[in-house]
This record gives sequence, C-alpha cells and structure tokens, in this order.
Amino acid sequence: MTSEVIYLGDLRTEATHVQSGKKIITDAPKDNHGKGAAFSPTDIAATSIASCMITIMGIAAEARNIDMTGTKAEVIKIMSESPRRINEVQLNISFPKHLLDNDKNVLRKAGEKCPVVLSIHPEIKLIIHCS
Repeated sequence: MTSEVIYLGDLRTEATHVQSGKKIITDAPKDNHGKGAAFSPTDIAATSIASCMITIMGIAAEARNIDMTGTKAEVIKIMSESPRRINEVQLNISFPKHLLDNDKNVLRKAGEKCPVVLSIHPEIKLIIHCS
C-alpha cells in the first residue's frame, strides 16, 4: 500500500504515506466550496510534476557530477471550468547561476522524462521555462 486517505469533514482530507508515516492535508480551494487552507488535490497534482522533474534532474546531475542544489520550480496551475480539471501547468525552473547552458539542457531533457510528466493526460498543456 502506498498511502491511506481519510476524509476529515469540511472538504478536507488527510493522506498518510504508509512507509514513512508523513502526512499531507488537502483542502478544497476557495473557488470550489473550500477554505483554501491547504494544498488542494489539483495543487498537489500540478506540484508533483515539478517535484518529479527536479528529482529526475537530480539523479541525472549526480551521474554527471553537476551540483544543482538550489534549483527551484515555480508552479502555476490553470483550471478549466467545464469540465473542471487541470487545463495547463506552467513551470518556471531556475537553475543555480554557475550551471552551464549545456548542463541545464541535459537536466531539462532528463526531467521531461519523469514518470509524472509521462503520466499526465495529453490534453493538459505543460509549459516549461528554464533559466
């Protein structure tokens, strides 16, 4: 088992990662009957794209002796109304200043092959900017 999710009421859930015991709270967003007091499930889905990409970039960086510590991704999630779903995810990935353009390109290509990117619906627009 990967995780267990419990409904806490008031459009809030608590997900527990079975192996580590770490917890994530979700809350419905304000534009969908919630309080927006925590990540929404769609926030987590969009954020997991960036997290997965950076993790795979880290694996590629380690294999090439590239220090990418401090790499950051800003995530912008855009929803559609009908049907209500994630329509677009924009990632603004900032690499440390010392990285060469070639290293950035190698890392970006590795990140674009991460399992989450390969699992998202093809109708979701994924826009990636790297600097």
